[in-house]
Amino acid sequence: MLGKLSCMINRWLILAAPILLSMVGSADEPIKEENVKRAKAPFHVLFSNDTTNTLTCVSPYHKKGEPFREKTLKATVDETAGIGIEVHMLQPAHGWVPWWQSKVYSVEEHHRWWREHYGVTPDMSVHNYLLNGGDVLNVFVKRCRERGLAPFISLRLNDAHHLNHANTPKNTRGVHAICRFYAEHPEYRLDPKAGSRAVQNWAIPAVRDYKLALISEICQNYDIDGFELDFMRHPQFFDLDETTSEQRIQIMTGFVGQVRDLLNRTAHPGQHRWLCARLPAYLSEYDALGINLPTFIDAGVDMLNLSIFYFTEQQTDLAAIRKLVTDAAIYLEMTHATSTGTRLTKSGGDNYLFRRTTEEQFFTAAHLAFARGADGVSAFNFVYYREHGTPGRGPFNEPPFHIFKHIGDAHWLARQPQHYFLSSRGYVNRQLPKQFERGNTLPFTIDMAPPADSWKKDGRLRIQSRDSLGNSLWRARFNGVDLNPTGDVSEPYPNPYPPMLGESEELRAWIVPVGLLRDGINSIEITLVEGRLSEIVFLDVAVE
Repeated sequence: MLGKLSCMINRWLILAAPILLSMVGSADEPIKEENVKRAKAPFHVLFSNDTTNTLTCVSPYHKKGEPFREKTLKATVDETAGIGIEVHMLQPAHGWVPWWQSKVYSVEEHHRWWREHYGVTPDMSVHNYLLNGGDVLNVFVKRCRERGLAPFISLRLNDAHHLNHANTPKNTRGVHAICRFYAEHPEYRLDPKAGSRAVQNWAIPAVRDYKLALISEICQNYDIDGFELDFMRHPQFFDLDETTSEQRIQIMTGFVGQVRDLLNRTAHPGQHRWLCARLPAYLSEYDALGINLPTFIDAGVDMLNLSIFYFTEQQTDLAAIRKLVTDAAIYLEMTHATSTGTRLTKSGGDNYLFRRTTEEQFFTAAHLAFARGADGVSAFNFVYYREHGTPGRGPFNEPPFHIFKHIGDAHWLARQPQHYFLSSRGYVNRQLPKQFERGNTLPFTIDMAPPADSWKKDGRLRIQSRDSLGNSLWRARFNGVDLNPTGDVSEPYPNPYPPMLGESEELRAWIVPVGLLRDGINSIEITLVEGRLSEIVFLDVAVE
């Protein structure tokens, strides 16, 4: 019986696909280029809301364990209004199961399939809200309009959360993440057994068509000002052994062009709906993902949101990207954390320590971004300063929403104290962590931009080890000059976020004479003169 039902629904999907996609055509059709030069997006501060924080984070409007409520969603919009944020982007869950009233794949159909496929009745408060006629996107868009925010929807194109549970009998995990289309097509997966590579293969047209059908429905039915294509959740789309660079670019550029055409044809008269792409902040990642900036811009992308997955990072390829792109607006994404640390449990998510981003680090990152050609900044996972996940990860804090008052103001930022850093983090491992053996000298670089009236005071360079440095002896050079050590290894600015800051025995510091500081790339050499093997996980330079 279940097999017959599955066949009937699959047949319906095949027959319905041309209707659902009639307004956008095939992703393989040629791109229609616009001859009129587009205006640059006027926004300076973007804010991304993953929606699931309404269930997972303890906040002034959500007690621990409370179910989803419409007023909670409204509150996530309200707290971003009138503080400098211009665009509020909502991510409706993981991009597989619609959190809106969908005809492509309704929550009713999803729950019927889940019961038949897994033999378990789903129970999720957001889905119960939808089953009772609620509409997450409609409430979100209306609230943004009421509060003077531009409503964008951000769709995750290949999110891997919970997909490893797709084949689990009696599964209760990922009700909001595992859809029928994914579960019934293991042949569409890059690698069914390998974590994030369990995502779908975008070389297969049906994979692209499913996402395009969802996007089509959103653009048709909701009064949004823009749409973000999220290539970063998660950044795997192709088998590199089975596709060429040219093929990947053609596929992704074609998809972008179809979304652009869709936005144009569903806009109100005289309205331009902005198309944003959340992309890696490093050019080296683009080829594997099928990203080519010139063709993306030609296909209709207006805004580039440069991301480091879910970390704040100051050292990016923004300047090089700016040289490649003149018309599109560029934003540097920042988050609540600069790095993650020790896992507190053997399994599960949100079970690790994380080092929070301070306001000086936010302001310094934004200042450097503007100095290298950015048009603005964006915030991702910002509310996760709040309590969430495995116990023992605190202390937690309310998010520093006050930073948005100034973070889009390049002139104000250029007059603030600076705190540059390199951190040990995931996704693309760059300069840290690094292991030192006795006698090792390892190089680092930091791009720095002077304040409005140039630097006035000496700075301080610090390194932090994963473990105690004991009596080891270290030497530091800055732009080719030996630095004098200092016993002051304290935080350079007041820091309300103690996790992962390091104990005094894990830190070393040196004075950086103001005359050594350069606008641009500054070179640092660290030498372990005497001592045992040590791993450096954090490096910073504070200067005014």
